Amino acid sequence: MQPLHEFLGIQKGITALIGGGGKTSTMIALAEELRMKGSVVVCTSTHIRKPEQYPYLPRLRDPVSLGQVVSTGRFDGNKLTVPEQSFSELAGLSDYVLVEADGSRQLPLKAHASHEPVIPEGSGTVLVVIGIDGLGRPIRDVAHRPELFAALTHADPNDTVTMQMIRDVVKTYPRCDGIVINKADDAEDIAKAEALAALFNVPVAITAWETDQPIKAYRRANVWS
Repeated sequence: MQPLHEFLGIQKGITALIGGGGKTSTMIALAEELRMKGSVVVCTSTHIRKPEQYPYLPRLRDPVSLGQVVSTGRFDGNKLTVPEQSFSELAGLSDYVLVEADGSRQLPLKAHASHEPVIPEGSGTVLVVIGIDGLGRPIRDVAHRPELFAALTHADPNDTVTMQMIRDVVKTYPRCDGIVINKADDAEDIAKAEALAALFNVPVAITAWETDQPIKAYRRANVWS
């Protein structure tokens, strides 16, 4: 199967990840692929847990070595937040900068307040992450900012999430160059994710990062692989 970064069209420079739960896992999966092609920085424009699998540098003083992945950012309590250096400066010191640019409190779905998401200027690709485990459950249980999610879909926070609701909320996002539908852990979830993917006109990858086969399917222009 084609590597995820190739399918999603990730180019050198800044890539931002927004949306629901699964952004960090997607970012790490991309970092592991991209290190085979160059150097990678992982960071955030909001808050994330420090990725323990990568060396942490509070500030990059030299270009990142080929094949290396590093994390950077200031600490806010026990989490990383916005780096000291600009994202454009980080892009000048590495081939790829992967930025988790949204928060969802690990919930599968996300509606954005006026100050969200925090997409870095100059981002070449903006990926939207959706958790398929939010489908068919009450909005209040699976959406970050459930009242806003409900308002955007003309629903009540107690209503059950539908595919149309997810599509309508994602359509309000400022950018969406590709989608990762995560948590498709079994055949039933994969089928649901395929049906949801058909509602979008951008490349969609269906994943389950905690399974033995993490990439389940790709969809582009109504063609499955």
